[in-house]
Amino acid sequence: MRALLLALLLSGCAVVDAVVPAYRDTSAPIASKAVFEPERYLGLWYEVARFPVFFEQGCVGVTAEYGRRDDGLLSVLNICRNADGSERSRIAGTAEIVGPGRLKVRFPSVPFGAADYWVLWTDPDYRTAVVGVPNGRAGWILNRTPDIRADRLNAARDVLVFNGYDINQLIEVPQ
Repeated sequence: MRALLLALLLSGCAVVDAVVPAYRDTSAPIASKAVFEPERYLGLWYEVARFPVFFEQGCVGVTAEYGRRDDGLLSVLNICRNADGSERSRIAGTAEIVGPGRLKVRFPSVPFGAADYWVLWTDPDYRTAVVGVPNGRAGWILNRTPDIRADRLNAARDVLVFNGYDINQLIEVPQ
């Protein structure tokens, strides 16, 4: 059920438009990372902040892991945890690189196609990343470690603002 709701949320359907908030001004331009190095993006990321989305309600200790597959796609594994650290849910899928910093993410359990995930920014060493979606219904700040330095968190927030996001709605995710 959660995967189905995720697909509806990110698909931009008219029904979803009426009930799911957008966290960015969609009239503002949004830009993915022009010089994106997929190999450096691979590996484990900790979700340190996100915009509220119902499919992650109650999730803490969230991680996303990207890997290289033989078919040229990327593997994606997202894990949500409970406050006690136990695993609450996981969803595995694939991501296709469709442009610099632009991924089409598909989860087999989600029947409505692919969702746009745009890497908006990474720091030079790929320790922190900002991911957004053009329809503005989701956005994340990811970090290679559970704790993020204040300067990189502030830079990530600035990137969200630059791309039209209202960071007053951003929530930090306990790790």
